[in-house]
Amino acid sequence: MLCGLAPAAHGANRTGRRFTGDDSGHWLCAALHRAGFANQRTSTGQGDGLELRGAYITAAARCAPPDNAPSPAELSACAPFLARELDLLGRVRVVVALGQIAWNATLRRARDVDPVSVPTPRPKFGHGAETRVRVTADGEPVALLGCYHPSRQNTNTGRLTRTMLDDVLLRARDLAD
Repeated sequence: MLCGLAPAAHGANRTGRRFTGDDSGHWLCAALHRAGFANQRTSTGQGDGLELRGAYITAAARCAPPDNAPSPAELSACAPFLARELDLLGRVRVVVALGQIAWNATLRRARDVDPVSVPTPRPKFGHGAETRVRVTADGEPVALLGCYHPSRQNTNTGRLTRTMLDDVLLRARDLAD
């Protein structure tokens, strides 16, 4: 499972599918294809033929927040949606947190499910960070991987490169297998 920040105003809000129709989506879809999680390199909108294989994409927030900064109240209001998705998916073995907000949302879910499963000290977000936490009440601990968000700001500045994104997705594939 990949967890992002929120639907992008000019991407997912417009197309109806997360990480579709904007630069972040182009980066992520191409990387998912290279890692074997998607059947094609591009995604432009619903009905474009994209099929995810062994992957699911969600977000910590459900609406496009002002300045890409959801408030704590917004994240709290959206937390039940992420929890329900995790419960319904059931077989999640890896969560790739695309950014610190997604990392923190996943750790909050783990704390709510099984506080003992969250290591002490609390794992810090970073690209390539890795820990194990329990995200469903009756499930086994899953790997939580940190990855810089494929935002234009991160990709244009080189903070996130294709190789860095590929490495995290290949690590996710290895852990899931």
